[in-house]
Amino acid sequence: MKIPTVALVGRPNVGKSSLFNRMLKKKISIIENTPGITRDRIYGVANYKDYKFNLIDTGGIDISTGEFNLEIKVQAEIAIDEADVVIFVVDGKEGLNANDKVVSELLYKSKKKVIVAINKMDSNEFKKNSMDFYELGFEHYIGVSAEHGKGMDNLLNEVVKDFPKQDDLEDDPRMKFCLIGRPNVGKSSLVNALVKEDRVIVSNVPGTTRDSIDTVLKYDKKEYVVIDTAGMRKKGKIYEDVEKYSLLRAMKAIERSNVCVIVINAEEGIIEQDKHIASYAIEAGKAMVIAVNKWDTKKDEDIKEYTKLVRAEFQFLPYVPIVFLSAKTGSRIHTLMPEIIKVYENSKKEIKTSTLNAVINDAYDLNKAPSYKGKRLKIYYAVQTSTEPIRFDMFVNDKGLVHFSYLRYLENKIRESFDFEGCPIDFNFKNRSGE
Repeated sequence: MKIPTVALVGRPNVGKSSLFNRMLKKKISIIENTPGITRDRIYGVANYKDYKFNLIDTGGIDISTGEFNLEIKVQAEIAIDEADVVIFVVDGKEGLNANDKVVSELLYKSKKKVIVAINKMDSNEFKKNSMDFYELGFEHYIGVSAEHGKGMDNLLNEVVKDFPKQDDLEDDPRMKFCLIGRPNVGKSSLVNALVKEDRVIVSNVPGTTRDSIDTVLKYDKKEYVVIDTAGMRKKGKIYEDVEKYSLLRAMKAIERSNVCVIVINAEEGIIEQDKHIASYAIEAGKAMVIAVNKWDTKKDEDIKEYTKLVRAEFQFLPYVPIVFLSAKTGSRIHTLMPEIIKVYENSKKEIKTSTLNAVINDAYDLNKAPSYKGKRLKIYYAVQTSTEPIRFDMFVNDKGLVHFSYLRYLENKIRESFDFEGCPIDFNFKNRSGE
């Protein structure tokens, strides 16, 4: 069974972002110190008791322009089509308004389970206004305070009521990799080229991809699962062209994958959305390969020169291998699977604590951390705490002394000693006292 999906919908300023952060148990912010990436977070994975589910924040739905405009339709359709459960967030302080009624009409027709979360229950107006929302006609109403955490157990218990427990979620031993990228970069064509048969509908119209399709690929006598966000779009649907929808599809595929193949279009070049999508694979700690598709259109280009261009645009992914290929002609397709398998194996690599500390100590002796206000960072020892993603705990005298540049230095030294090509590395600095 796959991980269920929950969507938060509602008009602006009702507290969706606060509820989103509260349910994820952390504040979400832009990735810092990562050149070229600015984004707002609309997706996360929530854990509650024995349950796990995808959580989507669809943004504010507002009809103040007097028209039911495209963006409203996009956000509502995302919630309706993607979610197993929809949390309709309303404002108990301000009460029912016209925007709430428009949203409720769409959700009521969806036949999805809808839970009305009446937020701001700690306000003085809540008791007076909350009863008005019952006229919307839904079955489940729960008062919450996203800011202070009140009512969250009641809400979450209702959310997961019919969800499978984590132990019952899919457990496929085969390695899974996904193809992510903006519309029309050739993801579906690449799947077809890999499996050598038309298992996925291919079109030149951006946004044809609709549903996540798993395809079994046999390579070198082993089976792998390719996850492509592919399928015919429903008649009249236009939200596939919207950037947030492309990201949503990519993020759901990323969550289920061991390796992410970031597909870019050589013909059109690299744009900001390519980096945008890649940032989610980084944050998820997934092994990655960059695939430059439609290389047949760049007959006069040199691979070495184009590699420099890709490296310059993806400065935050210097450790990720790049392959050049053409799904259309089949040229250089054979270069992709070896890289995918290699980075997957790297992502499972475990380093002995003694070997790791020898490398860290040598790096520290070669280049001691700079002093700050008379204090200097000391690294007592390090230990690898996980694979997929690769994570190291570093026990130090004061984690506040860790400078970004020195962190990068340590990462480079580790990469020089151990082959973690394709894999992001997460460092968790801890004071030796455990603070």
